[in-house]
Amino acid sequence: MDESHPAPPEPEPVLVSQIEAEPVETSPAATLAASSSTKRSLGFRRNELWSYFGPAFVASVAYIDPGNFATNIEGGSRLGYRLLWVLLWSNAMAILIQYLAAKLGIVTGLTLPQNCRKHFSRPVTLSLWIAAEIAAIATDLAEFLGAALGLFLLFGPAMLAHGFSRTGTLLTAGIAASVAVFAILALDLIGFRWLEAGIMTFVGIIGLCYGFEVFLVHPDWHAAALRVLIPTLDTSSPLLFHQSIYLAVGMLGATVMPHVIYLHSALVQPRLKTLVTEQPETFTAPNSRIPGATIRRRYLRFELIDVFVAMNGAWLINSAMIVVAAVAFTHLGAPVTDVERAYQTLGPLLGPAAATIFAVALLCSGLSSSTVGVMAGQVIIEGFLHIKFPIFLRRLITIVPALIVLAVGLDPLKILILSQVVLSFALPFALIPLLILTNRTTVMGDFASALRTRIAGWISVGVILALNAVLLAQLAFAS
Repeated sequence: MDESHPAPPEPEPVLVSQIEAEPVETSPAATLAASSSTKRSLGFRRNELWSYFGPAFVASVAYIDPGNFATNIEGGSRLGYRLLWVLLWSNAMAILIQYLAAKLGIVTGLTLPQNCRKHFSRPVTLSLWIAAEIAAIATDLAEFLGAALGLFLLFGPAMLAHGFSRTGTLLTAGIAASVAVFAILALDLIGFRWLEAGIMTFVGIIGLCYGFEVFLVHPDWHAAALRVLIPTLDTSSPLLFHQSIYLAVGMLGATVMPHVIYLHSALVQPRLKTLVTEQPETFTAPNSRIPGATIRRRYLRFELIDVFVAMNGAWLINSAMIVVAAVAFTHLGAPVTDVERAYQTLGPLLGPAAATIFAVALLCSGLSSSTVGVMAGQVIIEGFLHIKFPIFLRRLITIVPALIVLAVGLDPLKILILSQVVLSFALPFALIPLLILTNRTTVMGDFASALRTRIAGWISVGVILALNAVLLAQLAFAS
C-alpha cells in the first residue's frame, strides 16, 4: 500500500451507542429530524419528507448520462418506439437495486464496498474491486466525453470558423469540462447539501429541456404506450435483430448503472448519522438485532419515496429521448446514430432553439454525471482497499483516458455506445454481492430481504446475464 496514504481506522457501522458524543449536525435535515423525534410512530410530515430528498436524485444522474443520449437516440432512430419496453423494465430493476443499495447503507452504516471487504475473502474483494474500477473508468469516460461534446456543439462551430481543428476544439472542450467538474465538486467544501442541490438542479434542467423537445415533436402517444407495455424486437432480418439486441443491452447498461449501486450506499450516510444522533435511544427496538432499528426503518420509508420519485423521473427523461428520436429521425433516409448528427438534424427539423436546448441538456448531463462518477470512484477505491483517496486526485486520474481519446482523434460517439455495453457486463459484479449481503440475516438482521425481494433480485440478475450471453453470441456471429 502507498505509504503516502496510510490506511484510516477501520470504519464501523453507525450505531446509537457509538455516536452519542459526535457533534450534532445543524443542517435542515437535522433540524427537521429533531422536530419529529418525539413522534413514536413511523408516520411523517410533508416538510420532513422534503429534507430527505437528495441521495436518489444524485444517483439518478447516472441514469440520464451521455451514454443514455447515445443509445436512446440510436435506438429511437433505428427502431422507433420499439425499445420503450426495455426502459420500463430496466427502471423497475433500477428502483429495486437502488433501494437495496440504500437499505444496505442505512442498516449497516457501511458502504457496499466496505461491506464486501468486511464479509468476503480478500481474493473475492480484490476481484470485485477490479470489476468496479473498470466500470468506473468506462462510466467516467462516457460522461466526460458527453460533457465535452455538449460544449463542442454549443461553441465548437465558432472555434472551427476561426481556424481551429476539430481535434483541438474537442480537446479544448474537454479541458473546459474538467474545470467545470472541479468547480461542481468544490461545492462539497461548503456542504454536501450544496453539492446535492447543484446536481439536482442539473437533473431539473435536463427534464425541462426534454419536456420542451417532446412538446415540439407531437408524438403518437397511443403507439408509444403500446411499445412501453408490449415487449418487441425487430426480427425482420438477422442484422436488425442483432442491432435490436445490441441496443437493448446498451440501454440496459445505460439505465442500470453499477457505479451508483456503490455510491448510493454511501450517499445515505450523512443523513443516517444526523438521524441517529438526534433521536433518543428509547427509539431503539429492544428485540431487534440492529441497534436503532426504528430510526433506520423510518429512514428507509423516506428513502423508498426518494428512490421511487427519482428513478421514475429518470425513466420519463429516457423515454422522452427515444420518443423524440423516433418522431424526428425515423423518416430520414438513414438512421441518426450519434449525438452530433442528432444536434445537426434537430436544427433544420425543429428550429435552432431545439438544437441548442438539446446541446444544453447534453452538457448538463455530462457535467453532473461526471461529477457523480468521480464521487463513485472515490467510494469504490476507499471502500474496497481501505485507503484515503482525495476526490480531486481521483478526478485527475480518471480524466486522462478521456483526454487521450480526444487528443488522438478517436470517435467519442462510438466510445459512448461501447462504454454502455461494458457497463452492462460489469453490472452483475455489483449486483450479485449486493443481493448476497442484503439477503443475509447476519448482515442485515431483521432487515434482511423478504422472499419476494430475493426472487425479484435474482430474476434481475438472470435477465442481465441472459442478455449479455445473447449479445456475446451475436457479436461472435457478426465477426
